[in-house]
Amino acid sequence: MILQVLTDYYEVMAARGLAAPEGWCRAKVNFALVLEEDGTLSGLMNLKEQQADGTERPRVLTVPEQEKRTSGIVPHFLCDTASYLLGIDGKGNPERAKKCFAASAALHRRLLDKADSPAARAVCAFFDRWDPERASESPALEGREDELKQGGNLVFRFAGSLVHETEEIRALWQESRRDVSLPQGRCLVTGKVGPIARIHTSIQGVKGAQSSGAALVSFNAPAFESDGKAQNYNAPVSCEAAFAYTTALNVLLADREHVWVLGDTTVVCWAKDGESAYQDAFAAMINAGGEGDAATVFSAMDKLANGKFFDFEQIRLQPEMEFYILGLAPNAGRLAVRFFYRSTFGDLAKHYQEHYKRLDIMKPAYDSREHLSVWHLLRETVNSHSKEAKVSPLLPAALFRSILEGTAYPAALLNGVWLRIRAEGEITRGRAAIIKAYWLKRKKDDSTMANEEVWTVKLNEECSYPPYVLGRIFRVLESIQQAASPGINATIKDRFFNSACATPAAVFSVLLRLKNSHMRVLNRDKKGLAVSYEKRLTELAGKLNETLPVRLNREGQSAFVLGYYHERQQQFATKEKEKED
Repeated sequence: MILQVLTDYYEVMAARGLAAPEGWCRAKVNFALVLEEDGTLSGLMNLKEQQADGTERPRVLTVPEQEKRTSGIVPHFLCDTASYLLGIDGKGNPERAKKCFAASAALHRRLLDKADSPAARAVCAFFDRWDPERASESPALEGREDELKQGGNLVFRFAGSLVHETEEIRALWQESRRDVSLPQGRCLVTGKVGPIARIHTSIQGVKGAQSSGAALVSFNAPAFESDGKAQNYNAPVSCEAAFAYTTALNVLLADREHVWVLGDTTVVCWAKDGESAYQDAFAAMINAGGEGDAATVFSAMDKLANGKFFDFEQIRLQPEMEFYILGLAPNAGRLAVRFFYRSTFGDLAKHYQEHYKRLDIMKPAYDSREHLSVWHLLRETVNSHSKEAKVSPLLPAALFRSILEGTAYPAALLNGVWLRIRAEGEITRGRAAIIKAYWLKRKKDDSTMANEEVWTVKLNEECSYPPYVLGRIFRVLESIQQAASPGINATIKDRFFNSACATPAAVFSVLLRLKNSHMRVLNRDKKGLAVSYEKRLTELAGKLNETLPVRLNREGQSAFVLGYYHERQQQFATKEKEKED
């Protein structure tokens, strides 16, 4: 499935001119060697592109496919470095440069000797007469030799055209690539009979993988082989399909604006029609409107989720457009597929819209974030005071996948939040939002779960679920202590929160005795405030129609935390309103 949609995407990119055809690749080129008919090098043409800041950068051209270099001497056809095409040494090894030139000359003679075009004869004549040891004496290279030694590709130019772009040479190159020795078979991707690729092109750009690239499909040990078939013949993919899917994936990974890294997973996405506006819209979704106009992003999600089109970046986004998201992670010399999402863009928008609604919660006045992105959520599971804290490597992909598919959030997300609450004693907006979203989703998927009234955006004054009410009472008791002892360094939250949350029956008796001591201070110094707190506690105690629970399960503890958070934010909101009044 993955190889099929990538092969289809390659066809779309090729039609748009965004991908090289089979047997060709995209390469950065600095200069063109200008040849005369007799093979004389008459000049060096600068092909670099001028930038707005005055600098130059290599021009990207479609050139004959270049074999991956790992070790040894491997010449490329009609596009190579100065070491191979001119024999110029830039690495302090002149003998190796001579061997590189000799290997390149042999390759070009073998492929071009039988050609009858003037361009082919000029290239062959160049290799016959060029002397690497006298390169510095060539007028054509005057003033450029140091620049050539620094590296970068060169191509040939003859009679006003680049040699590799002439029709005769292109046909010659395609014919030379036909390998009749390759076994024939039915391709698992296209279903057509044709030559089967023994080795597939490496995939580059996945974080943590080998810099030279890693294989998505490979067999490198007898234990993985069957029926006497070696390497990729175990999973027959035609040369045409292998080139198509690897080219498409490498192009996607090279587009860094639409590549995201979640832990050890590198994520790419694309629409079936190849329109980049869908990628931009998806980027805006996962950033939760963090960049640009958040109102526009959420308006787009709302329309697309309801089956309506939306104009984005002057492109009409269609809800029925097929959209794909692929997550890859390094695995030794190969790549592992963390997840593959395939659905319509409208379904994707719907799942993200539902995700953000579940996360919606009353926020502190100092928190300016409208919505919490995946990165915000993941940061809530690590030590907020550590500069080198790392997220669990498998959690990002699991969380991302649950959002995309609209499935239950991973338990590891909730566990990570609980570990931080117990260790730090801080219930942040993000941690409260994660707890709320986790149980809301569980409630939707499991109709037998009760207490839906707990998982609300703001304080629910009508909720009588004991753990939720106890969380609110704990916050009021903390407020009483802070009012009685202004500036206190450690409150009851620092000492008793974890135990009160887990075993309220054993802890609240202690807390109520402490409250009596604090209330005596308030009755003496702040009578009105003491009356207000007593009234609040009486109201909350009236909601408890049963004895305090001896132990709370994870859902009950979550309700306790949310009750505490809601009560605290409501207190802050009330104070802010009083200041405004």
